[in-house]
Amino acid sequence: MAHAPDTAAGTTGNWMKNSPAYQTLLVFLLALNFGIVFFDRQALNALMPFVEPDLQLSQTQIGLLASGLSFSWAIAAFFVGRLSDSLGKRKLLLVIATVAFSLCSFLSGIATSFLFLFAARLLMGAAEGGVMPISHAMVASEVDPKRRGLAQGVAQNLGSNLLGSFAAPVVLVWFATMFSWREAFYLAAVPGLISAAMIWFMLREPEMPKAPPKPKQSLGASFSDYLKEIGAAMKVRNMWICVVVGVLMVAHFVTTWAFMPLYLTTVKGYDPTTMSWIMGSLGIAAAIYSFTIAGLSDYIGRKPVMVWLPFLAVLGPLGAMYWEGGAIGLAAIFFVGWAVNGVFPIFMATIPSETFEARHHATVLGLAMGSCEVLGGVFGPVIGGALNDAFGMDSFLWLLIGLSIVSGFIAMGLKETAPAVLARRGEASPAL
Repeated sequence: MAHAPDTAAGTTGNWMKNSPAYQTLLVFLLALNFGIVFFDRQALNALMPFVEPDLQLSQTQIGLLASGLSFSWAIAAFFVGRLSDSLGKRKLLLVIATVAFSLCSFLSGIATSFLFLFAARLLMGAAEGGVMPISHAMVASEVDPKRRGLAQGVAQNLGSNLLGSFAAPVVLVWFATMFSWREAFYLAAVPGLISAAMIWFMLREPEMPKAPPKPKQSLGASFSDYLKEIGAAMKVRNMWICVVVGVLMVAHFVTTWAFMPLYLTTVKGYDPTTMSWIMGSLGIAAAIYSFTIAGLSDYIGRKPVMVWLPFLAVLGPLGAMYWEGGAIGLAAIFFVGWAVNGVFPIFMATIPSETFEARHHATVLGLAMGSCEVLGGVFGPVIGGALNDAFGMDSFLWLLIGLSIVSGFIAMGLKETAPAVLARRGEASPAL
């Protein structure tokens, strides 16, 4: 597998053809679109206190609903990213995916049983999974590499957290209280259709870089060649560490959102509106951290934030279990602990895109994101739900603590890739 040139960190020269204004517009629209993806994805988690008694769901079934979406999301991340590399039609595929996941939200609203809802979430995951690999590939080729960490952090974290983690619980819980959880799902479907139109009319199709005449190794056209290249990528130290940490931290993220809203209402005794604002604090926190953590990693390095923030994440579950003060205090604890969300674009996109050639970005980023979802996103909430059914609702919180601690220790094995840090040290990119 061909790796990224040291100086350009794997980008093409496309970004030099784009004005700063267009680069800003691109990142803004991609951030908005991924925010709508997470608005739809988080809708069920935020509405679970309404859905669970209506459909009579068990804790294991709640975990399966989160896992099912993660599974189909992961499969799509692998193969839609690959498809966009092959076809060179990233904008077109992004628009199609956006329309598709918006329509799936309507299906969630008309579900009358666990199986119906499970099928709707599978379809939604399949539609949403390719969005982020394509988006990150567009940022990597269209934005100045000096601002890649910040741009990818904003594209992945800003909109997803302002809309998915903040607006989704606050707006949808209010709407469900006023009307019903079904109408809330219908509301969630509308923004994606608007976003798809904006992307179609306001963004250009990125110019795909030409393959070298005789590459030493290239991503093959056949499925077997594809699997071989995935295997080659996983032999790279930073790549497998990013995948392992990603699996653990995605499990942490999905499990938190699958069970925390219900935990706060049934165990801690908060009313749904208060719960929605406490959960919304995670969105505000992560939106801020999308700037500070991703941007900070451009200057102090990827490794320090990847190591220390998972350890800080234990504050959230500990606060949920032991904080006996008011809702504002718990929201503050969640706010600090959720700084770990700022590392997600770093292990999913920034480090991998600083390793491999730009023409392979969507494929490699699909590997990083797909692995995280198919292992962490699928098994995390299932295990959490089974533990809750067996040992009580506190069990998933101890799982979160374990995932955080192990992630921090594994990240200690990373090799630094931030161009600015390596330049100050007088070092080249790691020999991968």
